Amino acid sequence: MEYINLQHHPGLKKPVLLAAWPGVSNVALEVAIYLRDTLKAEEFADIEPVEFFTPLGILVQDNVVQVPVFPENKFYFVKTPKGKSDLIIFIAAAQPDQNQYEMAHTILDAAQNFKVKRIYTCAAALVQHSVEKSRVWAAATNAKLIRGLKDYDITLTGDFQIRGLNGLLLGAAKERGIEGICLLGETPQYAAEMPNPIASYAVLKVLTEMLGLEIDLSDIAKEAEQMAEVMKTLSQEAMAKYIDHFTEPIWEQNPSEGDE
Repeated sequence: MEYINLQHHPGLKKPVLLAAWPGVSNVALEVAIYLRDTLKAEEFADIEPVEFFTPLGILVQDNVVQVPVFPENKFYFVKTPKGKSDLIIFIAAAQPDQNQYEMAHTILDAAQNFKVKRIYTCAAALVQHSVEKSRVWAAATNAKLIRGLKDYDITLTGDFQIRGLNGLLLGAAKERGIEGICLLGETPQYAAEMPNPIASYAVLKVLTEMLGLEIDLSDIAKEAEQMAEVMKTLSQEAMAKYIDHFTEPIWEQNPSEGDE
């Protein structure tokens, strides 16, 4: 497997892969990191970063130049109870700045080496309205999978775009005949630059059900509750800006306006 440093080869049964890169509201990363930490996943491989990242500078500490630092791209595994698929989790610290398509196929090379039959990714679904309870959208690589999605609390919205590797990976997987599903948590556009545990929690509830995992989601549920209060404030501020932008105070109107 080119570009992959394998520390050891875990014996996995019918594994599925969850892959995550940073994105809008960091939904994908928050989901993957929560699962990794809660399930105590073990690292077993990483990707050689040189082909995918270009350092733009270095750090200097006490006047001593440090070696270039690259974003981490690591694989973890979790062995699940008998009868369930084991789980591989891939977490990238950054979106690659070059050779994105090649990185997608590097991930798929590893997936096929471990006989992964299905790949999951996550993302944010940007919406205009305020979101205190995020719906989960979904996309899949074939019609059969889409029909199966109707068994879950999922909204099928039709046409949309998934940016970055969280989407590109599934496109590359489809080229290889590998099944793939992306779950997207709704997040309002005015909060796109900040983490949104409301969306991450909604996605986690659906994903863990799909994977047959019984884990404690209470921590992220509390974060989602706290974020709901923040969202109320942000929504009010966004509405105020909208009103200010599209309305004109009466004292600024042309005096001749309205004269008959």
